[in-house]
Amino acid sequence: MAIRPVTVSQLNGYIKRVLQTEPLLGDVVVEGEVSNLTYHSSGHVYFSLKDDKSVLRCFLARPNAEKLSFLIEEGMKITAAGYVSVFERGGYYSLNVKEVEESGVGDLAKAFDMLKEKLLKEGLFDERYKKPIPFFPKKVVLVTAPAGAAVRDMTKTIRAKNNIVDILIYPVLVQGPGAASDIAKAIDHIGKAFPSTDVMILGRGGGSTEDLWAFNEEVVARAIFRSKIPVISAVGHETDHTISDFVADMRAPTPTAAAEMAVPSVDELRDDVASLKSAIDASFDRGLSLRRERLESLDVSYYGGGILNMIEARRSKAEYLGEKNRASMCRLVDGLKKQVGIKEAVIEGASPRRILRKGYTLTLDHEGKAISSVEDVTMGDRITVVFRDGRADADVIKKEEDRVGK
Repeated sequence: MAIRPVTVSQLNGYIKRVLQTEPLLGDVVVEGEVSNLTYHSSGHVYFSLKDDKSVLRCFLARPNAEKLSFLIEEGMKITAAGYVSVFERGGYYSLNVKEVEESGVGDLAKAFDMLKEKLLKEGLFDERYKKPIPFFPKKVVLVTAPAGAAVRDMTKTIRAKNNIVDILIYPVLVQGPGAASDIAKAIDHIGKAFPSTDVMILGRGGGSTEDLWAFNEEVVARAIFRSKIPVISAVGHETDHTISDFVADMRAPTPTAAAEMAVPSVDELRDDVASLKSAIDASFDRGLSLRRERLESLDVSYYGGGILNMIEARRSKAEYLGEKNRASMCRLVDGLKKQVGIKEAVIEGASPRRILRKGYTLTLDHEGKAISSVEDVTMGDRITVVFRDGRADADVIKKEEDRVGK
């Protein structure tokens, strides 16, 4: 190697000096869409400006930020004036912004607002469609990247609070091309393959608007809406808002917060049960003690006499009612006997035997049917004559019609 090597610091320092001596880069105005915006506690503002092909890092120092008449927001389209500088320790260049003017709304912000308005009109954000999150879920599914801080934090948080719940990690792409489709398919598949799931957490860590954009896609929103399993949306940081947050049954500011919200603390539940048991035991003891004191204060002889008097009064009343019922039954029986006697007399008056006792007879044919006319018999017929005290069989040897009777 013929060229003498230089250190990284030397190279970065040289590049910085070259850039600082370039007139065009010392006073430049750049237009773009705000992305990856961070308001630091120091008062400095860090963000990126982007177009459809490139991204430029920007730094706005606190004194210049305090001069702004408006608040820079994610997705806003602005014009920034400043100079290009190199951050030697990090090895990257950025635009040190002096002045900022608002140009309008960026393309991503427009797309976000348009989709939000569309889904709002269709009712996908309506509270009446929000499903309740179970108090004590048995199975929780984490739809997130298989590696990274988000999945580790969620798993650790759930395990620390509740070692009973089952955790299923369903790996998906959370940014870049194909991420939205991957997330939507995962939500649908979980509903079919794991219908016993109690709650689903859709989560990823923070990032720029572009990094989180998969959760602003319509295909993801509609998958969340048609899910029969309750969904908690936990995308980015507390200041980040995505379309999935509006559609989901619950929104959490961070993945860790979603894990906190999804499951109850087993230790806290045990403490609550123990406290409740103590309260019940104390209440029972107080009630038992009060009743014991009342019992001990009673005058037994007074109450004993009262009980005997009450028994005697009820015995007298029972005897009175018994006599009254017996008298009623006797009157009822006498009335029934009279009715039976009347009916017997009527039956006896209409009985054929009463007529036979007067000397009349009853004549029957060979089938036992009564004969009422001489025309009903022929010569030689066997007939039966019934008397009041018996019967006799006879043969017809002569018959004569009573012309007068006809």
